[in-house]
Amino acid sequence: MSKVEDFLTSSEEKEVVEAIRLAEKNTSGEIRVHIEKGTSLKGELANQASIAPLERAVEVFHELKMDATQERNSVIIYIAAKSKQFAIYGDKGINDKVNDDFWNSTKDIMLQYFKKGENKLALIKGIESAGEQLKKYFPYHSDDIDELSNEISKG
Repeated sequence: MSKVEDFLTSSEEKEVVEAIRLAEKNTSGEIRVHIEKGTSLKGELANQASIAPLERAVEVFHELKMDATQERNSVIIYIAAKSKQFAIYGDKGINDKVNDDFWNSTKDIMLQYFKKGENKLALIKGIESAGEQLKKYFPYHSDDIDELSNEISKG
């Protein structure tokens, strides 16, 4: 099995997806998790060495069309399983309203669990934190629709 499949079991993956669903019940924001082996660029720049996790997160964010939400309030939690790196990236609607270090507290929470090898808990706690923070700026609306899949994407 690859590093991507080893990162979460099937049942753990279901728990992470459920955490996304629950977090999104309190916000109009959208949360996605993407897991892949490493941080290599795709396409024409694929022959280059690995890039920073945040750069790859931005690339995946756009590949998944996460910038197409109505309020531009989606966030990706990006995981590079082999290199044990991760990044959190929020769309323009979020970044226009928050401080530059907005996601640092969520990253700190996740890092505590990743260091102990508790990948599922790292993701769930990160999703819960992201949901709580998004709720402050993007509260849930009664007519809110789930604009993006809650499933974990893999590269």
